[in-house]
Order: sequence, then structure tokens, then C-alpha cells
Amino acid sequence: MFFRQIIDPLLSQHAYLIGCDTTKEALLFDPERDIERYLKLAEKNGYKIIGAAETHIHADFLSGLRQLAETGIKIYASDEGGRDWKYEWLKKGNYDFQLLRDGDTFSVGAVAFEAFHTPGHTPEHLSYIVSENKNGVEVQLGILTGDFVFVGDVGRPDLLETAAGVVGSAKTAAEELFDSIQKFKRIPSDLMVWPSHGAGSVCGKSLGAAPMSTVEQELKFNHSILAATNKQSFVEYILTGQPEPPYYFARMKRENKEGPAVLKGLFSPKNVSPEEIETLARTKNTIVIDGRNWQDFRTGHLKGTLFAPLDRYFILVTGSYIEPGTDIALITDEDNINQTVAALARIGHDKVTAYITPEQFAEFANKGKLLETIEEITATELKAHMPEVEGQILDVRNSSELMETGLIAGAQNVAYTRLLLQNSEIQRDGTVYVYCRSGNRSEYACSFLKNAGFKVSHVAGGITAWMGSGFELVPMMQSPVEK
Repeated sequence: MFFRQIIDPLLSQHAYLIGCDTTKEALLFDPERDIERYLKLAEKNGYKIIGAAETHIHADFLSGLRQLAETGIKIYASDEGGRDWKYEWLKKGNYDFQLLRDGDTFSVGAVAFEAFHTPGHTPEHLSYIVSENKNGVEVQLGILTGDFVFVGDVGRPDLLETAAGVVGSAKTAAEELFDSIQKFKRIPSDLMVWPSHGAGSVCGKSLGAAPMSTVEQELKFNHSILAATNKQSFVEYILTGQPEPPYYFARMKRENKEGPAVLKGLFSPKNVSPEEIETLARTKNTIVIDGRNWQDFRTGHLKGTLFAPLDRYFILVTGSYIEPGTDIALITDEDNINQTVAALARIGHDKVTAYITPEQFAEFANKGKLLETIEEITATELKAHMPEVEGQILDVRNSSELMETGLIAGAQNVAYTRLLLQNSEIQRDGTVYVYCRSGNRSEYACSFLKNAGFKVSHVAGGITAWMGSGFELVPMMQSPVEK
């Protein structure tokens, strides 16, 4: 059997290419929207992709199923989960597809796949048990678990409620997840576990770093599976401490259900002058993403630009801070352009029109151009201002983190990925002093808030620096300002 796990490090997302060594045909599982890389990988290894499937309607990226369907490739998708969570787009086009329910099978050459209904993360979620016929004997090899079982964790069951707005669904989903785990406990323990996400994904609470595992390992060490001994206590456990879902998740769920727009090819942005980028930064319905490092951005950037280097926060930030349909320009190294354009396309930001390099920006700045700055203070300097801070102290961590550590007295909490939705709750009089755990997420938050018209000051080092200076935190419930 041919097997490749294809990892997107920016999303900690795993797609899978699995083929038959004899027929040289392959199936693709859980692809992202920019499909050319999968087609090229198959071709490079002498395989042809004849079908594609996914485990569920994703919330963190746009699916590549429709892109593949447009090329004539057969689609396999779930028909479980009730009428509200169906692949609506499949029946609207002239596509070749098969809808699957629990126990249904399909194959490519000697490799077979059995749909295994595992609701909880989503109602329609399917896992796939993978087998290979070896000399007339069917041998089970592994299970593609999607967002059901990860290495060290299970998929969060709250997203339909917290991200998609289906009120009251989280408890029911958690109960279904408990039942799915009981089914998982009964499958052969020697099967490999091939999940759709790794460490860094927000589709679970604390995913492990290993890219794959075994059923036996997960039964022994997966803390969420170990907690699934009593349904009532498991529901409480699994729903406690889940981070706020990024703002863009609701849009991904909706578009993947209704059908993502067909991608006509990735944009090739033009290299323009810094003056043109400056004009674009002031243009309505255009955002300039500045991919330089924080100190360079903080000490001099164009008004209206968004700080977002190409790192593990990039998709969370651009997905949560940029509305769909927005034109985008970049300040980034030329080596990063293709990867940046592809990453943006994976969450539906397709119109990347122009770019300049950091070197071009530096030449522009050296001409004495008027640039924006963001103030940065230490934890000690913030403490010296208290308790007479003129403005607002803002904690942009997830609320689950605050429950564990507490927060600075008087601080308000809005998770950094929810600021587009909730910035109206933040006080506009005076300065907003922004902090997180160590200073990364608060940098993105400062950039967004400044663009939204707030006067901001970044607290360098965040809570780590605050506690390192010997300053106390208060329990979240004692904060005078509630979310």
C-alpha cells in the first residue's frame, strides 16, 4: 500500500494520500483547497488520484473536495448526522459522488475503506478503517480518525455551538463523543491511528506532537479517552477549558457545507513600489499584511497595516481579522510569497494583488516617510501605573487560561481571535494595555486594535514577565471587569 501523510504546518493539518501498489490508483483524504500539490505528489510517485473523501465538514480551513470534484474525481462524503449537516453543494452540480453511512465501504485496487460513524466533534463525522488484501487475506492496517481521535486528545464537541451558533448542541455532542469513544475502544488495538490534526490545532484542547499513533497507545495514554469512563463526568470534563473558537470558524463551516467557491488558480501578486503599497493601505476594502518581525513593525509601519508574519499564528490571525472579499497586499520576503498566497486561499482570502519586500520598505522608511509606531512597556512599568491606569488593561488569552492562572487585577478578557467580533466591548477612552501569556498573541491584537482606532500599548513578555517580576494575579472571578 502506498501511504503519505501530508502536513500543513501552519494549520497543523494532515491530509492523506493512500494508493494501491498494483493499480497505481490512489484516494485522497481531508484535502485543503489548493489541490495542485496533492496532484503533483501523486504524479511524482506514479499514482493517479481517482477519488477523494473527508471525515467531516471542517471548521478551520476550506475543503478541497469541491476543487477535486470539478476535475471529475469521485467524491466520498458522509450522509450521517441528520438533515442540518449535509454536503449541500454535492447535489447542486454534475458531480460523481457517493454518500456514506456507517459500515459502507469503497476501495482503490486492493485497498479498502470502511466508513465508521464517530459523531461528537460533528454530527456527520466519519472515520475510515483502512484494510489491504494481501494474497487473499484482508488485513486491517489503520484508522483515519479525522477530528475524532488525535494523538493524546479527542476532537472538541462544542464548535457547533460556540462557532456555528447552534444553541444547546455542545452537551449533546459531548454525549455522542462519549459513545463514539466506547466504539473506538472495541476496534483492534494494533491499528494505526492517522488523525487530521497535530499539536497546534485548536480543534482539541491539548494535542500531542507525534503525527500518528496506534489504538493501543491512545487507549493507554490519551487523557480524554481515559476520562471517558462515566458519561456525565466526561461531558463536564470535555466541555471545560475549551479555548474560544477563532472568529472565522463559523464561515468555514458554512462555506464547506454550502460549497467553497471554486479556486481558479492562486493569485500571483505583482511587485509594486512602496508608495503604491502605502496607497493600498489607505484604500477601503484593502488590507496590507506586514510579515516583518515585531520589533521592525512596532517601531515603524504603514498606517492601516496588519502585523502577521508567516508563522503558526498566521491563519488564525488573518482568518479572524480580515473579512472575506477583502483585497490583500503583502510586505514579505519573496521566498514567502507563494506559501503566503496558498495559506490565505485555504481560508478563502483569494485576492492577493501586490507585494513589496522588507528591503523595499526599508528604503522607503529611510526617505523620512511618516510611519506609525506602537508603544511597548514592561510589566514593571505597567505595575507602576496601577491602580490609576487611564484606560483599560486587556488580556487576550483564552478564557480557559485565565481560569488556570488568574489575570491582572482589573483586566478585561477578550480572546485575540475574537476581537473583530467583540472589540465594541473594549473601552476607547485612554490607552488599552494589551498582554497575553508571553507576548506573541498580544502583538497581533495590538496591531488589529490600532487599526480599529484604539490607542494601544503592548505589555512585553505578558503574564510570564508579570509573574517573573513577583507581581500577583487575581482569580478570574475576582476581576472587577467581567467579559
